[in-house]
Amino acid sequence: MINMDYNKIEITATEAETILKERFQINGKAKRLPGEIDFNFKIDDQNGKSFILKVSRPEENIDYLNFQQQLLEHLAHAKKSLIAPKVIKDIEGEGISEITDHHGNKRKVRLLTWISGRVWSSVNPKSNELLYSLGEECGKLTQELCDFDHSYANRKFEWDVAQSLWTENYLLYFGEKEREVLEYYQKRFKDLQGVYSQLRKTIVHNDANDNNVIVSEDLQNPKVISCIDYGDAVYTQSINDLAIASAYAIMNCNNPLQAVLPIISGYHKSFKLKPEELKVLYVAIGMRLVISVTKSAINKIKEPENEYLLISEKPAWDLLYKWYDVSEDFAHYSFREACGYAPHPMASKFMDWTENQQLTIEALFPTEVSRIIYPIDLSVSSTFLGHEKDYEDQDYFEFKLNQIQKRNPGTLIAGGYLEPRPFYTSNMYEREGNLGIEHRTIHLGIDFWLPANTPVHAFMEGEVYSVTEDKGEKGYGGLVILKHRADDFEFFTIYGHLSIESIRHLKEGSIVNCGDLIGKLGAYNENGGWVPHLHFQVTLSMLDYKNDFPGVTFHSELPVWRSLCPDPNALFKSNGLNPQMEIPDHQIIAYRKQHLGKSLSLQYNIPIKMVRGKGQYLIDQFGKKYLDTVNNVAHVGHEHAQVVQAGQDQMGLINTNSRYLHENINELAREIIETLPPELSVLHFVNSGSEANELALRMMKAATGAKDVIASEVGYHGNSNACIDISSYKFDGKGGQGAPEHTHIFPLPDKFRGKFTGINTGPLYALEVKKLIDKVHKKGRNVGALIVEPIISCGGQIELPEGFLNQAYAYVREAGGVCISDEVQVGCGRMGKSFWGFQLYNVIPDIVTIGKPLGNGHPLAAVACTQEIAEKFANGMEYFNTFGGNPVSCAIGAAVLKVVKEEKLQQNALQVGEYLKQELRQLAHEFPIIGDVRGQGLFLGIEFVDKKLKPLKAQADYVINRMKDYGILMSTDGPDNNVLKIKPPMVFTETNASELIFHLRKVLKEDFMNAY
Repeated sequence: MINMDYNKIEITATEAETILKERFQINGKAKRLPGEIDFNFKIDDQNGKSFILKVSRPEENIDYLNFQQQLLEHLAHAKKSLIAPKVIKDIEGEGISEITDHHGNKRKVRLLTWISGRVWSSVNPKSNELLYSLGEECGKLTQELCDFDHSYANRKFEWDVAQSLWTENYLLYFGEKEREVLEYYQKRFKDLQGVYSQLRKTIVHNDANDNNVIVSEDLQNPKVISCIDYGDAVYTQSINDLAIASAYAIMNCNNPLQAVLPIISGYHKSFKLKPEELKVLYVAIGMRLVISVTKSAINKIKEPENEYLLISEKPAWDLLYKWYDVSEDFAHYSFREACGYAPHPMASKFMDWTENQQLTIEALFPTEVSRIIYPIDLSVSSTFLGHEKDYEDQDYFEFKLNQIQKRNPGTLIAGGYLEPRPFYTSNMYEREGNLGIEHRTIHLGIDFWLPANTPVHAFMEGEVYSVTEDKGEKGYGGLVILKHRADDFEFFTIYGHLSIESIRHLKEGSIVNCGDLIGKLGAYNENGGWVPHLHFQVTLSMLDYKNDFPGVTFHSELPVWRSLCPDPNALFKSNGLNPQMEIPDHQIIAYRKQHLGKSLSLQYNIPIKMVRGKGQYLIDQFGKKYLDTVNNVAHVGHEHAQVVQAGQDQMGLINTNSRYLHENINELAREIIETLPPELSVLHFVNSGSEANELALRMMKAATGAKDVIASEVGYHGNSNACIDISSYKFDGKGGQGAPEHTHIFPLPDKFRGKFTGINTGPLYALEVKKLIDKVHKKGRNVGALIVEPIISCGGQIELPEGFLNQAYAYVREAGGVCISDEVQVGCGRMGKSFWGFQLYNVIPDIVTIGKPLGNGHPLAAVACTQEIAEKFANGMEYFNTFGGNPVSCAIGAAVLKVVKEEKLQQNALQVGEYLKQELRQLAHEFPIIGDVRGQGLFLGIEFVDKKLKPLKAQADYVINRMKDYGILMSTDGPDNNVLKIKPPMVFTETNASELIFHLRKVLKEDFMNAY
């Protein structure tokens, strides 16, 4: 290609339209598209058809253009289901036309059919399924081109990875840090030439960049449907095509290795990759990026006006630095796993070798009496570990181990291989993945729990690979790694948590014979604060580590690490050390479907198994933490230590009914009454919010003699028969049979999308209550009660309009009825501004029902009422509840209310809630799909609507499932299920709120959310 002044060779859209008409007799509008060499235009003609017009630069090689045209003709007869541009002939029947531009330059012109869809760069998000389809489509293309040949394909070409060492001539264009990275890949590429040069070759597309890949219009399940622009096609190593597609597709990912694996899997499905090709893929990807950044550096000087030439520079450098930090060996093993090969090439040899070995655990600990293994469970779901406060207390943990040893003399306490452990869910073990934070929770070794100073000996000969001392707070004390040779491979054994003094006799490179002392187990002070034990691990490769080899890994990488670090018990074959296997989720789901109630539902498209709670987080069986934004049952945080302890302490003494004297019931009563107005001074304790509302209805009947109840549309008050009868959410929903005779429903008082909208709607909705009172009176009956939540939860977090509750209460009381405030969802400080929801409206109900939050997950609820109501209820029929007010429940409830006060959680709800509400309203300005943000404290709703205020249920459902992918639990509510509800544990922080907003903003930018 001859270099010319860019301004003298540029083709305008108007010129393109003229060329189109003259050479192809098509009238159409031209729109300029990016391109490195050709000048490309999208053409839309008068018949609704689209084309791509390609105008070459002057003096373009005709063989080059013929090569492209013949390649497209070959693909037009593809055996596989390929979509590729088709050649349109000009008025003379030629596939390549010729023009003379306004500067007198002769130019070649081609017209191709347009592939409808979206370019890769415009698609958001790029899911694993989409990445897989990219690999699958590129693999199909490579397979189809295997039997295509053309002499021009063998040309010298700077974008060919095989010819990439030309980049060495331009290292002076870069700074020291940049050169270090470039030189690394150039050196590795030269090192691999012996293998690389022997790899199979084909003609490949060679340029599946983010503007050459076409994706379907399906916004929820998009697929790659085509690759376009064959101008860079070349005869080269087949693996280069996968390297190029990968290099562009994984830009802007937090974890590029994680992102590339589905591409490789898809490619391998269509075009079977050979193990030797996978060995060079990591470096090939790096070299494509080296070409890209080098070309950008050159083009800055050569054609500074051509922005397209610089389009990938920054993301290419960002990726190159991230890729440089990836272990080449680990990437290779990951690629193998993605293709269905054993991740580590020597894994099967190691396992075969161990079958013929006679090695024993006794050889590790020769001073110990021969013992059988007592396996111990330290997994996330372990009941032995118990509460976080217990397993973090090393003295208590050691005490429990000693108790096991006393009860089981002659055993060796051990275990832990592939255990997901809760110890590693702290920030120290986390990284930002492509789907939020993930933690290294999976334990890769076996722990042997023995006293400090227990000698550890070599069970076979080895060379000292490294000796390391780490006295840090979370360190491992003394660490020794030995290298062993076996047949035609090597492996390493790792000994962690040794005393530092005991390993100083070892020198790197020295030989340790079978039976030699390695070291002694370290005590607390040099063992990272851990109870003395040996961490014993096997690895078939040290990757890029000299020492401090990972002892735990990420669940997402488990298949690779399991191959790289095989079960150490393969050496010893002890029956007691077999790793515990989790019951697969699909089996749990199948059993539920067969034996549990058919109306029970599971959350999310792909359900989650939760095994542990911690504050504002739920943790699954693999140790993945999920930020919980919807569980208001765990009012003061999941498994709050003070609440758990209160229950455990009382459960160890007595738990019986309230017929006996016990101080706990009085203590809980005092804690509740302290928060209520003086008028509400009598309490009854029950087990659930449903029971509380059921009891409130009984009180209503006793106090008024009436049965008619007025309630809100879409209100929900419990799952008992009486509660269902007053819950529009249930009887007006699927499977319901409408309102019973004695239930009267007023319209949902929603000032955003309700019957009355805007300001000053409170009196209008109150009049709806008055109309129902009149209706009851016309039937010759009296009104028993009005029951309503201060913020209607199932209605979509609906705040009651100003003035509504005051006036409605007045109407009801004037008619002789009582007013019930259902505080099951909103009470106990959640409102921030007030402790109870009714206090937001300056009213005092006659009866208050309290539920879920009071027990923090324990079944506990209460009914508070006036003395007058209580006296009328005590009509001679005794009220007794076997479990209501039992000492354990009361101890837990009192602890919950004390925590709310001591930790100032009501103030936290106000502060964090106001911050979150403000940030959500800012999101609403950015994304019109958010029609309304409402609620108080940590009880908020976000409603999704279109421009005509029609509900967007599908978008709300999409958001909660996408947020789950990022480790954030959300849920929907409202009559149209288009409202995101936010009602997290009260320990939710501003940092949590910021994380929620960050990921919400990310999801709201996705294609599906912007297509309503």
